[in-house]
Amino acid sequence: MRKKIHSLPVFYSFFIVLSFFITESTWSQINGTVTNAAGEPLPSVNIYVKGTYTGTTSNEEGKYELPVETSGNYVLVFQYLGFKTEIQEVSVRSFPYVLDVKMREETVTLGEVVVNAKDNPADRVIRQVIANRKKNLEKIKKFTSDFYSRGIYRLKNAPEKILGQDLGDFGGGLDSTRSGIIYLSETRSKLFYEKPDRFREEIVASKVSGDENAFSFNNASDVNFTFYENTIDFNTNLISPIADYAFNYYRYLLEGTFYDDRNNLIYKIKVTPKRPKDRVGEGFLYIVDDDWALYGVEFRLTGEQAQLPVIEYITFKQNFSYSEKDKLWVLRSQTFDVAFSFFGIEGDGRFIAVYSNYDFDPPFDKNTFSSEIVSFVKDANKKEDDFWSSIRPVPLTDEEVNDYLVKDSIQVVRKSKKYLDSLDRKNNRFTPGNFFFGYTYKNSYKDWSLSFNAPIWATQYNSIQGWHTTAGLSFFKENEEKGSWLRVNTDVNYGFSDQRLRANGSVSYLFNRFSRPYLSLSGGVDVEQFNPQEPITPIANSVATLAFNDNFLKAYEKTFVALDYSQDIFNGFRLFGSFAFEDRKPLFNTIDNSEFTSNNPLLPEDFTTPAFEEHQIFKARVTARIRFGQKYLSYPDARYNIPSDKFPTLYVTYEGGFGASENDFNFSQIRARATQTFDVSNKGRFGYNLKAGVFLDADAITFVDFQHFNGNETFIGTTPTYLNTFNLLPYYAQSTNEAYFEGHVEHNFKGYILGKVPLLNALNFNLVTGASLLATENFTPYKEFYVGIDNIGWGKFRFLRFDYVRSYQNGFREDGFIIGLKIFNLFDN
Repeated sequence: MRKKIHSLPVFYSFFIVLSFFITESTWSQINGTVTNAAGEPLPSVNIYVKGTYTGTTSNEEGKYELPVETSGNYVLVFQYLGFKTEIQEVSVRSFPYVLDVKMREETVTLGEVVVNAKDNPADRVIRQVIANRKKNLEKIKKFTSDFYSRGIYRLKNAPEKILGQDLGDFGGGLDSTRSGIIYLSETRSKLFYEKPDRFREEIVASKVSGDENAFSFNNASDVNFTFYENTIDFNTNLISPIADYAFNYYRYLLEGTFYDDRNNLIYKIKVTPKRPKDRVGEGFLYIVDDDWALYGVEFRLTGEQAQLPVIEYITFKQNFSYSEKDKLWVLRSQTFDVAFSFFGIEGDGRFIAVYSNYDFDPPFDKNTFSSEIVSFVKDANKKEDDFWSSIRPVPLTDEEVNDYLVKDSIQVVRKSKKYLDSLDRKNNRFTPGNFFFGYTYKNSYKDWSLSFNAPIWATQYNSIQGWHTTAGLSFFKENEEKGSWLRVNTDVNYGFSDQRLRANGSVSYLFNRFSRPYLSLSGGVDVEQFNPQEPITPIANSVATLAFNDNFLKAYEKTFVALDYSQDIFNGFRLFGSFAFEDRKPLFNTIDNSEFTSNNPLLPEDFTTPAFEEHQIFKARVTARIRFGQKYLSYPDARYNIPSDKFPTLYVTYEGGFGASENDFNFSQIRARATQTFDVSNKGRFGYNLKAGVFLDADAITFVDFQHFNGNETFIGTTPTYLNTFNLLPYYAQSTNEAYFEGHVEHNFKGYILGKVPLLNALNFNLVTGASLLATENFTPYKEFYVGIDNIGWGKFRFLRFDYVRSYQNGFREDGFIIGLKIFNLFDN
């Protein structure tokens, strides 16, 4: 109905807008507004038919719509934390039935509690809740329910550009002050759950404001958590205020008591953190006497506590009600409010979730659950307005209604060729500055772009080429319907000292977004490090070489043509394959500096002997990646894999060289890798990365094909963790063509230790410890141990890390300090 508003006369559009509100009201069975005594609207009020799971929640304007289908007598319950529960008996003879309710603030009193100066009464209550935590957690073994979610994000006074990039108006969401809604979406689905962690969501309807072909990313799996667990995953593990060890983190104060509509005594307890920088929050718990169950939760945590710098705060509220039929306190609704600020962008968001029509004894069978945790029914995003009006449990606010009307009316215009061409004409203007900072020409209507990558961002220095710079062109075209894209790249590099021009290019194609088949053909001439993992980044090497005369980067010239292919064969199993022909030539320093080492890693003081003999070889590699326990979200246009941190990821690789210009250079290698990171309750996050391999018939292979390990001689760390590097090992000290084992472990305590230290806990630093081992056949095992501090920085900028490292090989070898710059690699090409 609203899709053609843009082409109608203004007066006709007025009647359509009017019909929108009429349609909304017609589908509303029992509706009204909930306010406080002063007439101010109350959001997130639970409204339900007593004795049933038919319910709804009021919106930010206090308006509600209760989906009652037949006339008759009803007992309605209005429940809101901090207010007296209102019971309204109504006799409905026709629809819509309007019922406005004014709620009174709850009078809490300490009269029901004997206050003992030696025993905090709130502590007594919380001890009972903790003692009954597992019992209450285990009460719900399985269920199905209907689920509704609505999410909204707004920006306030958004800048027009960030780092020179035009932000646009977010699909028409921003007004003249550059404020407004940038995302509004709704989801209606059916949930299936069985302990301990079997979950599935079938989305029956999805709606995104301003895009009739899009699918909402609001889903129940994102909010499927409970305070009855010891920890809750909010980027870092939030300590529940009723965890087994909660008294180590929180203080409790009994604000008072009141009685609910069933005459249950409810305790209102204020929760505050002992140490504000811990992984904690603050707020209120509402506890049911005798059952020691949650009646409601109001909780707030800061971005600093969650270690999400862009977040100002997250506030969430959960409301429960008692089911006489099932003898359970069940979750009725929850809301999330978030505020964020970064790079001058400020905004907020709200996500509402409503659960209804519970069944706690559903007839599940072996086909109910699988690795698929989210799926969509056919045409889920094609539901008309009357459908949404009939099932929407939380009415739209005036702001949301206007956003749907405006964006739906202009979406066809904004997708038209005329509009997109006019937008491109503005954005495609070329200025002299584009020669230095890059340029992109877009054809938005046909979904393709051509980009020039400026050399200013790819100018570096090494002892082989001296100053060298790279300029490139890239073409990208996307097909949204097929979920495919095509990318064509070409780069030209010139070294001013060796006076060599080298060029390479590639053509890559993604066939679809389900099994994600990916094909790439590449070729050209490159200067490549002996270790293809690039243990020292070009920009780090530039700094080391120019400032300290440390030319750590060692490389050779490769003329090549390569074909790469990868695809998900089945859930959790992806296969990678590559086939290449390579012509390899040794390189020498062209910069005359007596402090430099040679480009031969085996003979650093020999400037005339090459690291290997020039040769040609064919190479093949096949890798199987196995993600145990992987789940996935099935969207109509793509599949999104969700790796499980409960199980490791395993890589098994065969790599072989054959048809070499010298037979002795042919080889085979088989290697395996297992890696995993996971939370250890409230004690932080642990990770490991284990590798092992063996060469076959490789006694005389060239140094290029040795197994190299990621050393570090710069005392600068460039990765968030050190699970793939040795921080005091020279880059090629233990490269091998025989059997080897490499292992790394690291634990980030996430505030568990330093959060308990006075003064230090105010800094919000994380203690990190780790160890690494390298064992090869011709060397004594090399070991490193380190301890450090992570999350160092100021305000929202926390990208520093500082570690003390000791290494051992035949006894103590050396020690040193590593300064970690976790965004270092963002500026490298």
